[in-house]
Amino acid sequence: MPDTDDIMDTMIDSKLERIDQLREKIQEMPRLSPAEIGQLRQYYKVGLTYSSNALEGNSLTEIETKVVIEDGITIGGKSVREHFEAIGHSDAVDFLYEAVKNPLDVTEELIKTIHHLFYHRIDAQKAGNYRTVKVFVSGTDFDFPKPHDVPRMMREWTKNLAPRHPVIYAADAHIDLVTIHPFEDGNGRTARLIMNLILLHHRYPIAIIPPVRRVEYLEALRASNRGDREPFYGIVCDAVIESQKDYIRMLG
Repeated sequence: MPDTDDIMDTMIDSKLERIDQLREKIQEMPRLSPAEIGQLRQYYKVGLTYSSNALEGNSLTEIETKVVIEDGITIGGKSVREHFEAIGHSDAVDFLYEAVKNPLDVTEELIKTIHHLFYHRIDAQKAGNYRTVKVFVSGTDFDFPKPHDVPRMMREWTKNLAPRHPVIYAADAHIDLVTIHPFEDGNGRTARLIMNLILLHHRYPIAIIPPVRRVEYLEALRASNRGDREPFYGIVCDAVIESQKDYIRMLG
């Protein structure tokens, strides 16, 4: 029988090949007008904000997220924090769209800025600042780094983050950030934002991990804690492919 790891490697290679094919197809499409670019960015901003928050338990629906972001209207029965999470995440996505105009450089300052944009309405003192307490994440027995190790590990990680295929590079950045868990809260959303900044820089559409895959997504992250990154690579590849197909469908 073929080795399971070999089968997984082949599956990931096949997905990356599909991603490259779709990327070429997108590059051959006519250039968008400024108005079309603005509408497309808003579409992906709402989708990413909704899905990323929903993965963490935010109960705003996609339509409610859109209303909060675009119209500034509060939703009855929803908590203040849930509104702040939507607004803050929206601000962080706007920052990505500006940051992608510059050469890509994943630095501590960049990561802290993204976390601050998302989190400052929730807790101004903790926003953009590394945690000073030990963290315990439900559903995993992984021993996250001690607080005093976080600054050193973040410095080392940002210096040694190795580019590979852009999609794998983005997935690795996500895994590494949540494994270090530098902030007391908001690590998952910050990691997905960093992941998408890398994808945008390499001219891929924003990749959205749907809430229906939450359990699979969390299990893949736990597997990566044990050294097996292939399941997570598969989830990110699937998200990129779906975003590419969605882009082609809307503009083809």
